[in-house]
Amino acid sequence: MAITVLQRKNRKNYARAVNRQTVIKQLTRKPIIKTVDVEAIKAGFAEKKAAAAK
Repeated sequence: MAITVLQRKNRKNYARAVNRQTVIKQLTRKPIIKTVDVEAIKAGFAEKKAAAAK
């Protein structure tokens, strides 16, 4: 008897592998943070806190 490959199962397995690879790539990708003014961010939080307290 000849060995047959189920085409639907083959496509499904291939799609699962591709999806798994893309998820791993997305998880390992880092956002590009260039120049961030930390003091300006802290000042913004302080302003919001002061506005909420009023």
